[in-house]
Amino acid sequence: QVLLVESGGGSVQAGGSLRLSCAASGRSASTNFYTKAWFRQAPGKEREFVAAISWSGAYTDQADSVKGRFTISRDNARNTLYLQMNSLKPGDTAIYYCAAKIETGTYYSGYNYWGQGTQVTVSS
Repeated sequence: QVLLVESGGGSVQAGGSLRLSCAASGRSASTNFYTKAWFRQAPGKEREFVAAISWSGAYTDQADSVKGRFTISRDNARNTLYLQMNSLKPGDTAIYYCAAKIETGTYYSGYNYWGQGTQVTVSS
C-alpha cells in the first residue's frame, strides 16, 4: 500500500514562489520508485507534463514552459519529491499532481501511482 500526498500549494501573486512536496506513506512507502514526476491540469485543459527526475537525481527533464523557473528534486531517505517554482505566472495556475513509477523509460507517460493534487493559483 502506497499513498502519495501533495502539499505546499496556495495562492500567490505573479512573480512569486512556491515549493511543492509529495510524500509517500503507507506500508510500502520506501518502494523503489525509479522515476518520479510532476504533472498539472489547468481549468478546461488536458493534464500536461511539468518535470521528472531519476532515482539519484542525476537526470531531470522539464517542460519548455517551465524551464529555467521550476526545479525538481527528491529526497529518497524521506520518500519525498519536491518542486521549487519561481517566477510564477498566471498561466501556471493549475492543480499539480505528483506521479511515480518503478519502471525506467520515458519521463512522459506510464505512471501508475498518483497523488490527489494540490491547487496552485497565480494572480496578476
